[in-house]
Amino acid sequence: ALSWGSGQTSLSPYQFLRRQQVLQLYRKILRAIREVPAEQDRRYLKDWAREEFRRNKDATEEDAIRMMITQGNMQLQELQRTLKLAKS
Repeated sequence: ALSWGSGQTSLSPYQFLRRQQVLQLYRKILRAIREVPAEQDRRYLKDWAREEFRRNKDATEEDAIRMMITQGNMQLQELQRTLKLAKS
């Protein structure tokens, strides 16, 4: 079982969905990072992503969370675009 925040036992259905969204975004980012050719860059990006998510894990403000998810998705798309360009 994953703990979320400070010993929270039950999440509202809404919080549960948000949490799923955040975890899905995190997994997508890590998956994209695996495509980065240089090992040093991969390590840097993985540390950055882990730190970014850890730093915001206790956020509760709904608008802030929504904004962070949007920003995360934009950064993911940027990374994917960069990787696609590097391959072509």
